[in-house]
Amino acid sequence: MTPDAIEQAATIIAENRLNGTRLGSIDEAIRPVDLHDAYAVQERHNEILAERGMGKLVGYKIGCTTPVMQEYMNIHEPAFGEVFDSMVFRDHAELKRDDFVEPGVETEIAVTLAHDLPSSNAPYTRESVRDAVGAVMISIELVDARYRDYRELDTPTMAADNFFNAAVVLGAPVKDWQDFDLAGAEATIELNGTELGRGFGSLIMGHPLEALAWLANRLSERGRHLKAGEFVTLGSVIPTHWVSRGDHINHEIPGLGSVSIRLA
Repeated sequence: MTPDAIEQAATIIAENRLNGTRLGSIDEAIRPVDLHDAYAVQERHNEILAERGMGKLVGYKIGCTTPVMQEYMNIHEPAFGEVFDSMVFRDHAELKRDDFVEPGVETEIAVTLAHDLPSSNAPYTRESVRDAVGAVMISIELVDARYRDYRELDTPTMAADNFFNAAVVLGAPVKDWQDFDLAGAEATIELNGTELGRGFGSLIMGHPLEALAWLANRLSERGRHLKAGEFVTLGSVIPTHWVSRGDHINHEIPGLGSVSIRLA
């Protein structure tokens, strides 16, 4: 993509998010055609959002790392987005339904980094990223389908828009996690007190740290890297559930605690 096309696409996507409108298809002349283009647009898009008051970028989300989400979205490879500090909550979030276009929830396992993962050390593996993990957390990601029809929207445009991210709720950091079975962790999500679904950490690319290694490698391809202090949500173990005003969502993983969201 040309710099002008990147600027135009990024501006359209940013204005759509800031105005709470629904995005249709971007004109083919300026639309990202693959994930390489998508991340170029995403980087400029996030600069615009920061300039417009969204805050500081403090972490990442990875979408479609599990078979259930790939089938649900009909997308067969992961994609990542970035998260602003203004949309990060701890343990519980009270949010307004009217602040979102079409909100949904995803149940996640997240990590925070104690050390950088420099691009010079790529390619990374599950084993080589392990020592950089400072803590593991339970998480809920709030996504927002800011589109006329997200099932018809092309994947690169969704990736350029931080792949649906709207907010993240992080649980208490578990720093003594090394003996915790991340692949065997069983997540349960409840909607208004009724179980909505459950799934194991192994659904995330076989092991959640595989997703972390994947992200470290994708960033290194762009001359970027994960930094100490950043967090990463590694993927949802159940399909996205779209939520309504008054809904209360609770997510629990034994050993990692629980997090929740209520929509007013």
